[in-house]
Amino acid sequence: MHRSAKLSNLNLQRIKFSQPGGTWKDWPKKILPNCYKKPSGQTFTSVYGRLSPNKPANTLTTQFTRYGTGRYGHYEQDRALSLREGAILQTFPQKYDFNVVKLGITRVSRHIGNALPPIIGKLIGNLFIKSLYKKWIKII
Repeated sequence: MHRSAKLSNLNLQRIKFSQPGGTWKDWPKKILPNCYKKPSGQTFTSVYGRLSPNKPANTLTTQFTRYGTGRYGHYEQDRALSLREGAILQTFPQKYDFNVVKLGITRVSRHIGNALPPIIGKLIGNLFIKSLYKKWIKII
C-alpha cells in the first residue's frame, strides 16, 4: 500500500523543480509541456503540483497516485502519493485492508478517490442517530 507510481525521467525532473504547495509554474521553460507554453495553458494550475506540508491536502480524485493529474506530488520526497497516503488523507483507518493483491492498484485508487471520507460518514451517522433519538424521546 505504501508504494508510489514510478515517474518518467522527465516527470522526475519536473517534480524536483516543484516547491511544496507549488505547481508547474516553478519549472524552467525547457521542461514545460507545450500546452503550458501557450497563453491558453496558463489557467491549468491544479496539475503537476506538490502538496503543502502546512495546509490541508487537495481533494483527491481517482487518479491521485499519478503525479501529473493534480497536486499529488509528495511535499518532500520526489514522488507521487502512495495508496496508503491517499487513504490516510481520506481518513481511512491506517490498518484498513484494501486487498490490493486481489483488486489491483487502479481499482483501489478509485475506491479511495471516490470515497466519502469515513470520518464524515461517521459524523453524519452520529447526527442521524441523535436526530432519531430526539424524535423517539418526544414520542414517549
